[in-house]
Amino acid sequence: MKNLSGHSRSLVLALTFIALFFSSQQHTSLAAGSSPTFYRDVLPILQAHCQSCHRPAEIAPMALVNYDQTRPFARAIAHATSKKSMPPWFADPNVGHFSNDPSLTPQEIATLAAWSDSNAPAGDPHDAPPPRQWTHGWLIPQPDKILQMPKPVAIPPHGDVQYTYEIVPTHFSADRWVQFSEIRPSSRENVHHAVVYIRPPNSNWLKHAPLNQPFTGADMTDEHDRNDTHFTTADILLVYAPGSSPDNWPDGAAKLIPAGSDLVFQMHYMAHGHPTTDQTSVGLVFAKTPPIQRILTLQLTNDRFVIPPGVPDYRVEVHGSLPNDAVLLSFFPHMHLRGKRFEYNLLEPNQPPEPLLRVNYDFYWQLSYRLAQPHTLKAGTILQAIAWYDNSKNNPHNPDPDAAVRWGDQTYDEMMVGFFDVAVPASTDKTKFFLRPSQ
Repeated sequence: MKNLSGHSRSLVLALTFIALFFSSQQHTSLAAGSSPTFYRDVLPILQAHCQSCHRPAEIAPMALVNYDQTRPFARAIAHATSKKSMPPWFADPNVGHFSNDPSLTPQEIATLAAWSDSNAPAGDPHDAPPPRQWTHGWLIPQPDKILQMPKPVAIPPHGDVQYTYEIVPTHFSADRWVQFSEIRPSSRENVHHAVVYIRPPNSNWLKHAPLNQPFTGADMTDEHDRNDTHFTTADILLVYAPGSSPDNWPDGAAKLIPAGSDLVFQMHYMAHGHPTTDQTSVGLVFAKTPPIQRILTLQLTNDRFVIPPGVPDYRVEVHGSLPNDAVLLSFFPHMHLRGKRFEYNLLEPNQPPEPLLRVNYDFYWQLSYRLAQPHTLKAGTILQAIAWYDNSKNNPHNPDPDAAVRWGDQTYDEMMVGFFDVAVPASTDKTKFFLRPSQ
């Protein structure tokens, strides 16, 4: 069974929007005098909730920056927002509150529907809010430093692609605290996921690997280096997957790249029927003052499961206790095409689980979920992650409902990773954090 790439899904979405536009011509209009207008009522909603993706050179298939761009899609916008398929957000509204929730209010949804119903009037341009200022090519502010993989990676038209690595020296002469970061593939449709790791100068990880050129585990002649392409305890700068958000930490919190570090790009590519190349970059915005909190990206992982053929709701669970106090900030669940739901809970003895996040998972929109109120966790707190998988024929993205599925790198395999971000004192690194008080 063929699966839609992010690019293909965008095309389908665009065609759906166009079809809905033509159907809207038959829709009964409200009286023009009582209807919302684009400049006064609709444009502020688009600026606040839509334009981060719906602007030139971004991921969405059409821009919604001005009236001429938006008018043809008025009915489609009303339809998608009434169904709550746009803006994309998959968290259960009954569990937790999240600062990056782009969901529209009922009043905003009604405004877009009324605007469409009244034949999408422009209104007075003088009613328009000031244009929202975006950084061209980035969702974060203009980066202080952009580090790109020096050599593009050749991606074949067909077949599996092994995890590809490229080690990029930062040449930082001093420690750098990173408050904003963003991974930007040059070929989004081919990137299954990317992780940028921080390798400090005293690290032996991938000790014999080449710098500034792509390689895979198969290229490593040293057995230890080969194993290093499958496992590391290195700090994570940022994780990227289709639809994911950049890092954006509040003042006083940041991630640390020690002086002399390398950035290790781990790239997982998918072939899509034509040869191409990718040359991914990461943009960094440095904190203006030394932070009081250091951000660590941690993970709960279960790689020892077998999903039976045809099962529509298979449960996989993992839990672990925090070795030291920390402030819980955000979540990023990761599965593959059979992923159905994901949740995080706190566990207390003799108490029901306390839900923190429940997500109806979508492989093509792997979002981060940032707590509106950070959650202080004491040492010993048990954090649980649970994933459910649909390996049945009713899952339209299922590569093979007749196969038993295990952990694996490729999209037709599965993964179960519950990433989460915590804040710790700025003087605490990852190694120190995992030393329990009794050690």
